[in-house]
Amino acid sequence: MTPQLDIFTEKTILTVSRLTALLRGVLEENFEQLWVGGEVSNLSYPSSGHCYFTLKDAGAQLRCVMFKSAVKNLKFRLTDGMALIVRGRISVYDQRGEYQLICEYLEPAGVGALQTAFVQLKEKLALEGLFAEAHKSAIPRFPRKIGVITSPTGAAIHDILNVLKRRFASLAVLLYPVRVQGEGAAVEIARAVDEMNRLGDVDILIVGRGGGSLEDLWAFNEEAVARAVYRSKIPVISAVGHETDWTICDFVADLRAPTPSAAAELVIASSEELRSQVDGLSHRLRKTIENILVSYDRRLEGLRRALHDPRMMVGHLAQRLDDLTGRLDMGLHVAVSRRRDRFERLRDALRHNDPKGMIDLLLQRVALLLVRSEGLLAHRLEEIRQGFGDNAARLEVLSPLKTLARGYAIASHACDGTTVTDAGSLAPGEQLLLRLHRGAARCLVESLETGNT
Repeated sequence: MTPQLDIFTEKTILTVSRLTALLRGVLEENFEQLWVGGEVSNLSYPSSGHCYFTLKDAGAQLRCVMFKSAVKNLKFRLTDGMALIVRGRISVYDQRGEYQLICEYLEPAGVGALQTAFVQLKEKLALEGLFAEAHKSAIPRFPRKIGVITSPTGAAIHDILNVLKRRFASLAVLLYPVRVQGEGAAVEIARAVDEMNRLGDVDILIVGRGGGSLEDLWAFNEEAVARAVYRSKIPVISAVGHETDWTICDFVADLRAPTPSAAAELVIASSEELRSQVDGLSHRLRKTIENILVSYDRRLEGLRRALHDPRMMVGHLAQRLDDLTGRLDMGLHVAVSRRRDRFERLRDALRHNDPKGMIDLLLQRVALLLVRSEGLLAHRLEEIRQGFGDNAARLEVLSPLKTLARGYAIASHACDGTTVTDAGSLAPGEQLLLRLHRGAARCLVESLETGNT
């Protein structure tokens, strides 16, 4: 029931909290279930697990909140700029005094929520490389045991068993029963794949179910199933729905079968086909062996014709041996004679060039050279001694000391020691140094005579 706001008079004074509570009551009672369309902006996911965003169009914007309990049920990921259709109710956030839309259900405008979630997860896993061909394993051609992960009561297991019984009745099948739709089905399927790998008792895994709507097949579009199939060491065949149905599991699996029956046909050839293949291979092997034997017979016949009488071959070989022996004896005799002649020549040459005689001759030459060198050295020393005496006598004659001994003196400037040769270079009062035969004397110039005498 809408509160009666007209009961307040001019004297009624409301607190902000009271007024906000009244407005919230009005909005919540009158706008309980709304469908609102707009574009997402200012998207945020705080640690609380709630989701906050703004829904806007060209003329206005509306704050929105989706609480954690509703966020967990979202099948797709919100992004800024996404066009949404939102179902919720209007309320007021007291602390900011703002009205907001509390969202209970979201779906992309124009595209179903499940389809959007499918596309988003497919793009994410493709970027991570879960669909890469390099990671896919080859399906064994002759498995000894097949593991099947599906519902034990569904049509898929019956189709698989019927096909396998018809094609290869002795093939062992291990069923891991799981739910294939509804809440928790994806977790069971992922756990079954991991458990089958842990046991390691099968050669191939078939994961699948019969046909249904997108919602019915959704467990095979869950990320948990995709990652379990990706990490499986056992090759996985995905057999989900009909030929036109595609799931994330199909993209990750090592091989995609259009139906569960087709998966059973792909897993192993029929016994008739194998028998036919064995018969064909046996025929080809038999013909190949026959051709090889015929070829060997022809080759043996050719060798038999080319083979001569062994006794004649031995006679020819014995004759060739005698010839080679004679040639070897002759060659050895000639070689020995040549070596003997060369040895004689070398011995004569060695006798002629006896090292002892050569050493004696060289010693005589050394003694003669010593005598000659001693004579030449004495003669040369005498020549040097005589030349030294002559040079000393001439030097004695030319020595200035002899001149000084006769009474002469050498005058030099006392200031710089240069020899005085011209009276014109002197000045009265200048000091001179006179070098005598014995000693020297310092003199003072009193007067100058610049004549030539």
